[in-house]
Amino acid sequence: MTPDEQSKDSSDIVVFSIIRESECSECKQELWKGAFLRMEKDKPLCLSCADLDHLIFLPRGDAALTRRASKYSRLRAVVVRFNRSRKRYERQGVLIEEEALARAEKECLEDAEARARARERAAERREGEDQQYIAAFAQRVAELYPNCPVSARTAIANHACLKGSGRIGRSAAAKQLDASAVDLAVRAHVRHQYTPYDDLLARGVERYDARERVVNSVEEVLGRWKGDAET
Repeated sequence: MTPDEQSKDSSDIVVFSIIRESECSECKQELWKGAFLRMEKDKPLCLSCADLDHLIFLPRGDAALTRRASKYSRLRAVVVRFNRSRKRYERQGVLIEEEALARAEKECLEDAEARARARERAAERREGEDQQYIAAFAQRVAELYPNCPVSARTAIANHACLKGSGRIGRSAAAKQLDASAVDLAVRAHVRHQYTPYDDLLARGVERYDARERVVNSVEEVLGRWKGDAET
C-alpha cells in the first residue's frame, strides 16, 4: 500500500519514519534515519514545521491502548515506514495528544484484568478450534489413505497444521480439506520419515535430485497406504 492510498483510506495524517537521511524544506534541519517527517505538497517537513511536534509517539503493539488514545485525541497521525524487503509501507504506530494517551492508559489499567480474562477465553476458544481442525485433517488423511497407521496420520496432521509454521496445513486449500493439499502433506511426511531423503540432503545432494532418487520409495509407501492391489 502506498502512502497516498493510506491517506485516501482514512482522514489520518500520514507521517513517515524515514529510512535515509533527509532535510526539512523549511527550517533546513537535518533529519536522520528513523526521524519523523511529513510530506506537504511534495516537500518534506520536520514535525516542528508541520505543527505536529506536540504529539506523542505511541508504538504499535497494544491494540486497546491505541484504539482508546486515538479516540480521545483531537489530532493524530499514523506513522509508517517503508519495508524494503516487502516493498511496501508498514504501520509503526500513531502520534497522539499527550492528554489522550494519559486518559487511555488510565482506562486500560482499570480494566486490565477483565481484558486479560477475555484474551484467555479467546485463546482457549482458538485452541479448541485448532484441535478440531487438526483432527479433521487427520480424518481426511484416513479417507484418502485407509491403510495409513493412526500414529502416522496423527503425526502428519500435527506437523502440517502447526500454527504459525506456514506449512501446507495452514493454507486456505488445506483448511477446506482439499485432497491435493492433504496429499502434499502426506507425501512430505513419507519422504522424510520412510526414505533416505534427509540423508541425501545431508550429503549435499541437490533437493530435486534427492527427490528423484526416492520417488519410487515414496510411491511404494503411498500405494500400501491406499490399499492398491498391485502394491
